Amino acid sequence: MKFHPVSILAVGSLAFDSIETPSGKVEDVLGGSVNYFSIAASFYAPVKIVGVVGEDFPRTHLNWLSKRQIDVSGVNILKGKTFHWVGTYDHNMNEAKTLSTFLNVFEHFDPVLKAEHQESPYLFLGNIDPVLQQRVLDQVRAPKLIACDTMNFWITGKPEELRKTLTRIDILSINEGEAYLLSGERNLLQAALAIRQMGPSVLIIKRGEYGAALFTPQGVFLAPAFPVAEVVDPTGAGDSFAGALLGFLAEAGADREMAKHHPAQWDQLLRRAVLAGCVMASFTVEDFSLNRLMLLDKTHLIERQHALMKMLLV
Repeated sequence: MKFHPVSILAVGSLAFDSIETPSGKVEDVLGGSVNYFSIAASFYAPVKIVGVVGEDFPRTHLNWLSKRQIDVSGVNILKGKTFHWVGTYDHNMNEAKTLSTFLNVFEHFDPVLKAEHQESPYLFLGNIDPVLQQRVLDQVRAPKLIACDTMNFWITGKPEELRKTLTRIDILSINEGEAYLLSGERNLLQAALAIRQMGPSVLIIKRGEYGAALFTPQGVFLAPAFPVAEVVDPTGAGDSFAGALLGFLAEAGADREMAKHHPAQWDQLLRRAVLAGCVMASFTVEDFSLNRLMLLDKTHLIERQHALMKMLLV
């Protein structure tokens, strides 16, 4: 059953990345959590984004986002340079090594939401300072579903603030290493149990080339990654995964009320949403930066979704 899609608010970074992988090297390409998330989510539902960029950020890209169902009115353009991340991957493409981070205007990011942003029923908190994540949560009025991402830097640097954020969200999406670090456990099931006791009823552990593991009150679901011939650049795969996941749930009208009153339906939609995330991530890794996502059309997306479903049938 299809429902009319409602909007998603995404708060996080728009950035420039300089990346080196076994497939090559690129300098000053588009990146940032909100970029990857919003493009992926826009295949399913309208998106509003909140972030900050410098004067060097291309207006043409913001215009391109606007041509999709992405509202960029919440992006502030400040005097100075845009956030810039420099990283590298070795042949183990599951983990990036950060070489340098230049916060630039992002250092003073203060997410103040407009009235129309405050009313958004679906919220994605990108990988930003948990204090800022809480500031966003203090401003939204009555969100139906809140998803969140974080990383090692915040897990070790601001653990108490992160714990406060986790008590206020519904879905947490992190990678395997982050799950072990956050939980203090070395077993995936024990780590998931410990994290879910911190607040989020739904936990998704992203496992790179091995797909993703979904943990809910109803049980565990292991989703495979869609196999691709060559992984060029894994940067942004997790954010595009989250975009497709939350976009899928928004399009279906799935929220915490469904989780409460129709748990079996909620669980099935979550599983399908995780598979949608795996498919979206498989496109992201096929090229550097946002290149593949910006060329992706709905027909190819649906074809790959069907292909993944065939792989799961027994």
